[in-house]
Amino acid sequence: QVQLVESGGGLVQAGDSLRLSCAASGRAFINYPMGWFRQAPEKEREFVAAISLSGARTYYSDSVKGRFTISRDNAKLTVYLEMNSLKPEDTAVYYCAASPVFEGATQIYNYEYWGQGTQVTVSS
Repeated sequence: QVQLVESGGGLVQAGDSLRLSCAASGRAFINYPMGWFRQAPEKEREFVAAISLSGARTYYSDSVKGRFTISRDNAKLTVYLEMNSLKPEDTAVYYCAASPVFEGATQIYNYEYWGQGTQVTVSS
């Protein structure tokens, strides 16, 4: 079992950067491909980025490709989401999640463990 805790959210202006962290409990973390999702008010939760077990392969939604970077440090049991050139439409609660099987999965049902989320607000 994996427990996930996100941090690093906040209120920023358009064009600014933020780095989100997702700390995992337990060495089982290294066995899980990881993902980031986000949910804006009154919208469905959507895929943002995913990363393989080793971190060698990454996947992004079209809306964040070129601006966001996902990475992981298995020694620290942590996955990161570096967000640059933030836009007001990036405003959402951001969640990290662990998938027991699927690398690069974009569907919520492919992820078994979820964090509580961290709020990111981008003002114009």
